[in-house]
Amino acid sequence: MPKNKGARIIITLRCQDCKKNSNTEDQKRKSKKIDYTTTKNRRNTPDRLEVKKYCPNCNLHTLHKEIK
Repeated sequence: MPKNKGARIIITLRCQDCKKNSNTEDQKRKSKKIDYTTTKNRRNTPDRLEVKKYCPNCNLHTLHKEIK
């Protein structure tokens, strides 16, 4: 019988600036898709996580949001 998932889940964080700027096909080919993975406690943090991380495409520290 499978075990319960527990409180900690693995989430993916994606840059919001790259998401806004990657509208054209040319920019989509140039930029690499860089995502961060981390874990969070779903009981303590039920809403989506937002963290400032370094984005190599933007070459800046930008806001990264949790995606599904």
